[in-house]
Amino acid sequence: QHILLYLCRLTDLIILVSKSHGETFVSDLPTLIAFFMATAAFAWIPGPAMLYTTAQTIARGKKAGWMAALGIHIGGYVHVIAAALGLAIVFETIPTLYFALKFAGAIYLCYLGYRLVKADMPIMSSIETQPAISAKRAFVQSVTVEMLNPKTAIFFIAFLPQFTDTGAALPMWGQFLVLGMVVNVMFSIPDLFCVLMSSKIMTAVSHSGFAQRVAQRLGGVLLIGLGIKLAAARN
Repeated sequence: QHILLYLCRLTDLIILVSKSHGETFVSDLPTLIAFFMATAAFAWIPGPAMLYTTAQTIARGKKAGWMAALGIHIGGYVHVIAAALGLAIVFETIPTLYFALKFAGAIYLCYLGYRLVKADMPIMSSIETQPAISAKRAFVQSVTVEMLNPKTAIFFIAFLPQFTDTGAALPMWGQFLVLGMVVNVMFSIPDLFCVLMSSKIMTAVSHSGFAQRVAQRLGGVLLIGLGIKLAAARN
């Protein structure tokens, strides 16, 4: 609930600021409408972030799922700032750096998945005694996973310029920040939806130790699969 409230307030703030000064803040209205429609379409396409939050929720419980979604959201701002400062272009000019970061993220995902698969007891059982540690760990891991995903940086640098305006009140880097924040907020909504849906499923099997072990291993396999997919992606 706190995360949803934060997302709603951030969106309201962006809209309020964009209406200030009585002039075009970023782009004209038709461009902004196209921007919101395109962002919504991309946001609800099943992708790694949705699978990742689902895997964390299945393996570690609802609270870990919330913190995983928040971690991905916070990590996304790193890429927004990088795009605004022009740092994301480095990945296009130095392909070696892009692939190095991509493989680092893939290896880290596989490592997290391996830990879940090989754990002796269901992590959800230990969450009852150590909820704060588990939630914090999910948050830190999620921020790290998102920061190690260069595809996010490339997406921002390729997507956002299509909706900027050189004649707007904000400079180009400011437009990147505002539009990037909107994209990050809208992309987080499907992740939260995945946490809600997967947590309902886990509630139904929470009384079965066997089901918890299966769910934990399923979450681990999902993370390993994401890591392999990231490493094998050609573009």
